[in-house]
Amino acid sequence: MAALGGARRRPLVLLLFAGLVHGASAVFVVKNGNGTACVMADFSATFLTSYDTRRGPQNVSFNLPPGAEVSNSSSCGKENASDPSLMITFGRGHMLTLTFTRNATRYKVQLMRFAYNLSDTDIFPNSSSTGVKTVESVTDIKADINKTYRCVSDARVHMGSVTVTLRDATIQAYLSGSNFSREETRCEQDLPTPATPTAPPQPSPTPAPASPTVFRYSVNGTNGTCLLVSMGLQLNVTYRTVDNKTATRELNVSPDSTTFGGTCAATLATLELYNSDLLLLVLQFSLNESSSRVFLQGVQLNLTLPDARGHSFTASNSSLSALQATAGSSYKCDAEQRLRVTSTFSLNMFRVWVQAFRVDGGKFGPVEECQLDENSMLIPIAVGGALAGLVLIVLIAYLIGRKRSHAGYQTI
Repeated sequence: MAALGGARRRPLVLLLFAGLVHGASAVFVVKNGNGTACVMADFSATFLTSYDTRRGPQNVSFNLPPGAEVSNSSSCGKENASDPSLMITFGRGHMLTLTFTRNATRYKVQLMRFAYNLSDTDIFPNSSSTGVKTVESVTDIKADINKTYRCVSDARVHMGSVTVTLRDATIQAYLSGSNFSREETRCEQDLPTPATPTAPPQPSPTPAPASPTVFRYSVNGTNGTCLLVSMGLQLNVTYRTVDNKTATRELNVSPDSTTFGGTCAATLATLELYNSDLLLLVLQFSLNESSSRVFLQGVQLNLTLPDARGHSFTASNSSLSALQATAGSSYKCDAEQRLRVTSTFSLNMFRVWVQAFRVDGGKFGPVEECQLDENSMLIPIAVGGALAGLVLIVLIAYLIGRKRSHAGYQTI
């Protein structure tokens, strides 16, 4: 069944987090063979992701258009055999799927999956990849049986490299009638904030974490190693809490609980870090072929924060120029570096040693020292030089004074 709405609009290609224009709300219905509705959903959605181009990674935001339709592959499921699923298709081969499950008292969207076609040049212009890419994640969209899930606030679901934001969502599965139930289960984001006590105890400040563990990461492609990264990583984030206060936290990336991977291309090498709290940290290194310079161009972070509004934090910047070195050489810096990614996110890096592209034998090449290390070496040299100069001045003054003293006792 086609979604209710006007003519199909072209998706808006924007920078990440610039999704200020929201897609129109639409109603999607799945019916069984008797024509009885089993799933109904009414929401608008915005998708945030990034993709590779020849000039490097490109961020994009696009909306679920009014012309989106319910796929014939949607199903009401079979009792004790399969669960209902709502499949929404739009554009040139994009599909958003919501799969439901239930128990005796509640139902929920067990899995959300998004398949997007990088060959769609309207949304992904100049993409260096083609074909369909699929991401998925469990969700916290749930409601009581025979009640409608209702969420006026933004509800975000992070699916790997894609974040989907549902707005003004009304969803119900396992319907007992032909329309949404009048009884609702509201999402956590819509619930009122608990009243603040008259004299709340002052919490002790969160101590700053110790320096993070330095770990060596490597990314391999078809032609061998394309990226070596050895450093300790620390996240410094500022966000709004559920009680609308500003909070700042420093979080270490622990190699013991983190898995990593990445990709290799001719002029782009990517390191991707995952764990249960750090949903995704991506470091994107680029090669400028005209200048033969290699640098950190992009950083993307999707982070779970239980005390944050929406319980998550997201930041991205693809126009950086940090950790620069000549192709074939490695960049090394023992001094701590604080990279300002956005106004609310800084990446603190400790004992940095990196090399992207032209990594011979999987080993670091000739070292190019950072300016901070060079300055730290200049300080003791300058102090030593100043002390030596002072000693020389004192010695010269002493010799001149002694010569004059001898001259005063000559025989007349």
